[in-house]
Amino acid sequence: MKVIAYQPRFREDFIRLNTAWIEKYFSLEQEDRELFAHLDERLGQGAMIFFAVEDDTVLATGMVCPLGEGRWEICKLATDEKRQGHGAGSAVFSACMNYAEKHGAEKLVILSNTALKPALHLYRKFGFCEVPVELTNGFSRVDIQLEYDVEAGKVQQGRKEV
Repeated sequence: MKVIAYQPRFREDFIRLNTAWIEKYFSLEQEDRELFAHLDERLGQGAMIFFAVEDDTVLATGMVCPLGEGRWEICKLATDEKRQGHGAGSAVFSACMNYAEKHGAEKLVILSNTALKPALHLYRKFGFCEVPVELTNGFSRVDIQLEYDVEAGKVQQGRKEV
């Protein structure tokens, strides 16, 4: 398995995996559709999408987007259901963190839902802590916000670059 930055040929895999994941637990919202329809614009504004790929098959994907003032959001993380538990999601998550840090992130933000216990475990494993919800980005499913302080995290834990 290797982690690669966005390539247009995997665009539909990003949409497919995220749509399947969202619809498994929630409902696709207008904000999801807007993001999928305007991926190129988001990428042009500094966002990046990563893919964990094996034999030209996407196993997992994730996106990181600048929010401004040193804050970045990690979002749209999804793993192929048949490939969960093999580290692809963690690898993509780490790549998102590293990208944001290299591009000036001081804080990383995740908006999620408390029903997603395995995802919350992953976020905490990487050093994210719960904070009061101040962002929802328009999503009705958001009921928890987590943040990671980049400088504090560098001191507390060493992450391998992917």
